[in-house]
Amino acid sequence: MFDRSRFVALLEWLGVGLGVGVVTGAASALFLWLLDVATAFRSRHELLVFALPAAGLAIGQCYERFGRSIKGGNNLVIDTIHDHGPEIPLRMAPMVLAGTVLTHLFGGSAGREGTAVQMGASLSDYLAHRLRLAGRLRSEVLAAGVAGGFGSVFGTPIAGAVFGLELVVLGRIEYRALVPALVAAVSGDMVTRALGIEHTPYPPAPALALSVGVLGKWLVFAAAVALTSAVFIELLHALKKLGERLLPRLGLRMCAGGALIVIGWQLIGTSDYLGLGVPTIVRAFSDPSLPAYAFAAKLGFTALTLGAGFLGGEVTPLFFIGAALGNTLAALLDLPLGLAAGVGMAAVFATAANAPLALSIMAVELLGSQVLPHVVIVASVAFVLVGHRGIYPAQRLIRHKNGAALDTAVTLREAGQTPPRSPQGGGGGPASS
Repeated sequence: MFDRSRFVALLEWLGVGLGVGVVTGAASALFLWLLDVATAFRSRHELLVFALPAAGLAIGQCYERFGRSIKGGNNLVIDTIHDHGPEIPLRMAPMVLAGTVLTHLFGGSAGREGTAVQMGASLSDYLAHRLRLAGRLRSEVLAAGVAGGFGSVFGTPIAGAVFGLELVVLGRIEYRALVPALVAAVSGDMVTRALGIEHTPYPPAPALALSVGVLGKWLVFAAAVALTSAVFIELLHALKKLGERLLPRLGLRMCAGGALIVIGWQLIGTSDYLGLGVPTIVRAFSDPSLPAYAFAAKLGFTALTLGAGFLGGEVTPLFFIGAALGNTLAALLDLPLGLAAGVGMAAVFATAANAPLALSIMAVELLGSQVLPHVVIVASVAFVLVGHRGIYPAQRLIRHKNGAALDTAVTLREAGQTPPRSPQGGGGGPASS
């Protein structure tokens, strides 16, 4: 029977999702074009890397003066979705865009997802307030902004839609926001491509039949992924805390971090670990001679860059870390090189971001269906093994990863202080966020 209210709601979701998608897709196109220009320019003039400390000082001083209200980054976005806080300042979009491009221009090891998510959220929240949307509908628009930004910047719209929902609460997807998130991610990706942006192609994953022996190898692989992700998360948070304690001024902290990156760059003798590192990611799928320490080197450069306060995000560096780790493990575990690199690329970020479903879908969008079921197995097992850690401390937890329910939703920051109860210990169902 025809339900007029559902039809009207669907039209509203389609309209809002399309509006968010157009805005986020155009913003991602501009960002990716500027990022390509900056990366190419730095590659031709590598002496620019020596200016990274000065660039960090300038970016930090700018953020201290104009960016105090947006310093939370992705965590501010997550908190706003949950707590219905004040409007995310529109200046977040241009400031994070400029800061990320400058970070890459001068050689910082950072990604691009943080920029895309924050631009998408600030632009979509501006749209929500102009349309006088509030409460749950505003939260859905914000989730659509996250989905549109993520999906358009990587060219993976379905993964972007799921990421926009999976990011917010661990263990639960808010299906109410599915339609606007999906529309925003798909339309955002279409707009980005229509504006001439081409995404990095990856080689299709080779086929591998699942067997008891192969499953055992993937469990070992998952343990290595979880350990690598945990090291990255703990090191990143430790460097942030240490830097804030030793150098409270952001500009000085970024200047010092930039100096350490320059020293590391000179000591290691290659620029492979600066910037996004996309050429090395692609190389990991086919070159068995990739240095076995490549994943650890990129992990260190990225943790230092982001821990010092530089902008960009973690995704592409974590792709690098995961692909390089998979390249190393392929020989040790006798796994197909291309498949191990692809599974590692998706699983390390899935584990660090607590988003195994979205990244499993992303692996299929980037590498083809042959990557299944391997990526799902590794990402799911590593997601559990990494515990209550994550690169986004504001993520909400409604039950422990061992299945025990919580009396109320807590952030990952608080989760370590909440002792788990037995899953059979009563206490009702999962708390709402």
